[in-house]
Amino acid sequence: MIKAQFEKHILKFKIPAGTSRGTLQDRPIWIIKVWDEGQPQIIGIGECAPLVKLSIDDRPDFESKLSEICANISHFESMDKDALLDFPSIRFGLEMAFLDLKHGGIRQYFGNEISPTIPINGLIWMGDFDFMKKQIDQKLSEDWKCIKIKIGAIDFDKELKLLEYIRTQSKEVELRVDANGAFNMENVYDKLQQLSVFDLHSIEQPIATKQWDDLRMVCQKSPIPVGLDEELIGIYNQKKVELLEAIKPQYIVLKPTLLGGFDLTLEWIELAEKRNIGWWITSTLESNIGLNALTQYTAQFNTKMFQGLGTGIIKISTISVGLKFKRC
Repeated sequence: MIKAQFEKHILKFKIPAGTSRGTLQDRPIWIIKVWDEGQPQIIGIGECAPLVKLSIDDRPDFESKLSEICANISHFESMDKDALLDFPSIRFGLEMAFLDLKHGGIRQYFGNEISPTIPINGLIWMGDFDFMKKQIDQKLSEDWKCIKIKIGAIDFDKELKLLEYIRTQSKEVELRVDANGAFNMENVYDKLQQLSVFDLHSIEQPIATKQWDDLRMVCQKSPIPVGLDEELIGIYNQKKVELLEAIKPQYIVLKPTLLGGFDLTLEWIELAEKRNIGWWITSTLESNIGLNALTQYTAQFNTKMFQGLGTGIIKISTISVGLKFKRC
């Protein structure tokens, strides 16, 4: 009989993490373990990591739901997985744990011994001008080939100066920005035009979510390719098709922790590729446990697109990801 238990951990940041939802000093995660009573030495491990103010399962009954699932874990593999759509990070953690158990409890979630190189972007955290410039200088000195900057946190003119500074230092670096819905329909086209002079690869979520008609117009008229990010959260089944066909973005940004796991992320990928929509996978401040599984999953696609994996600022585990990252 399958058994399960979970443990709560608080991840401590080496430096405060500036996000569109405020500055984080730490964050909770729940590590779930599953095993067969007949082979208790083989343990599958998964990570449930809802992100505060963003995950749809960032809710008061999260831990009680996890307790309920662990108490009835022997029925999990036969249950309707759609019953957990309101708890995507739990669904993801369980999927991880059972994949690990299936492959012998050695954190080789996909049974793949190949260690390809995955190109990733260097992320510039939100903060004041000097703090962001310091990060940029470090990334440039380390020869990253792709840099992603979160914008919308400080004065827009200062953010333009940061982008201008990068371009004075390098014409070749791939440059991405993430607005986290900071613009509105009154100013979005003006801001996109100002941003376009810096030869940007893409802009994520230029306006707030749940404005499909407006987003479609932005995707059509923007001088910069648009990626949908937060827009995908809480969208399942046929609604995925409706969203992609209504908005027609150039890219989608996939965060398995927020989307409900690997299988539901694959649905997005298949739907996007049928419509010639590009995609990349991004982590969401998971520990090394979650990042390990995410890198193995991403490696299966052998994509040349820069991925958004890794944060470099969380302490919790020394589990090796078993894959190589390529700076960009």
